[in-house]
Amino acid sequence: MKYSFDTYPLYKDESRFAFVVRAKLRMKEPVDIDVMRVAANKAIKRYPYFAVKVEVDESGSYVRVPNDKEVAVLPMGDKTPLLGSKEANGHLLFLECDGKDIYFNISHTMCGGRGLQPWIMTTLWQYVADKYGVEPNAPSIRKPGEPLLDGEMDEPTLDMLPKDEPIYEYASKNPHVLIFDYLNALLNPFARNDNYRLLTFNQKDIMTYAKGTDSSVAAFFLVAVAKALDGLLPAKVAAIGGEMAHNLSANIGMGNAHCDVLSHIHIDYTREQLKMDMEKLGTMTRGQIILQTDPTVSTREIRGKLGLYEKLDGIKGIKAKKKYMKENDPSTGKGAKHGTYYVNYTGQLDWGEVADYIESFAAIVEGHVMLEVTSVGDKIFVCFMQMLSTDKYINAFCDVLKELGIPFTMEGPFPKKLSRHQLPVT
Repeated sequence: MKYSFDTYPLYKDESRFAFVVRAKLRMKEPVDIDVMRVAANKAIKRYPYFAVKVEVDESGSYVRVPNDKEVAVLPMGDKTPLLGSKEANGHLLFLECDGKDIYFNISHTMCGGRGLQPWIMTTLWQYVADKYGVEPNAPSIRKPGEPLLDGEMDEPTLDMLPKDEPIYEYASKNPHVLIFDYLNALLNPFARNDNYRLLTFNQKDIMTYAKGTDSSVAAFFLVAVAKALDGLLPAKVAAIGGEMAHNLSANIGMGNAHCDVLSHIHIDYTREQLKMDMEKLGTMTRGQIILQTDPTVSTREIRGKLGLYEKLDGIKGIKAKKKYMKENDPSTGKGAKHGTYYVNYTGQLDWGEVADYIESFAAIVEGHVMLEVTSVGDKIFVCFMQMLSTDKYINAFCDVLKELGIPFTMEGPFPKKLSRHQLPVT
């Protein structure tokens, strides 16, 4: 590849779906925006690969170059600024503050949850230190001024991927896709309402239940949503499919890499299977996750992406590159496999004493019946996202949680207010 791995996703089509992440951290006290501005600009120096802007090179291709302008930390407005815009000082990230809430907006081309969270944690550690005059004990958080981890800027290549035959191959049961919901949202502007709700759980409740049903955090929520949809969808629907992103960096010896090296896990449930007890469903789901995250299986999608990116190098012009990307992206193009719903979980990270200052953490992205699961301290948070104004999906999900005896609280709905990219044109 001629360019960095995280440059090529800039050619994704954003006419209907934003390719950004908007993380909302609610603090326990109102945020001092001036202190946050200083803290954010101290923290970004620890992450030089995020301090970039996009230009067009002599061959007519996007290229990332260093951006030494200040990271914008803005008061919340009615309209979310665009990534790469003058308001964001050309950066592909910026922060907004509103009362107790801090919004971290960043291009999904640069990272996913695994790359995003360390930057957020560093920024909040610095904010707490500057605001309260303390140095919170948080050994796992990367501090401003510390060197990059070994391999933090590594990128995947074909040479590093396993050459063994896959130990497992996903055989799709052709799960139901909520196509009419998507069409309604995309074609009827009066119907579309990008929103989310935030559910809060005690981590102990989820972990205890998962352990008792041979499950895991990710497997538990995959099963719970499938059970909810089983009660909603008509009998003619033969299979309900869960989908989950998997960052396979560690599988290929890039455990510290920040870039978004993703494959997708697919778990299809027949309606008969969804009548099984939670332990059997937990075992089945966890087993599928283990199989599909094996390096011989999960790297297949990355091979396709690397091949796609090499072909993009040979296509001239941004417009032509975007057209080719739209048609051939392994995760969204003409050959992509889709589930009925989505559950993503980046795992538990140790926030140390910084957790004492945080009320909640929501990861907001594009999607419909999409769950992003996060954790801080002794809490687990589920951001339940939709593209339509309907209560049927969230109500069915909450009913399943109540039937299982899982306590939770819920807030929302809230508007997503996702940004998009403003990129150079030629």
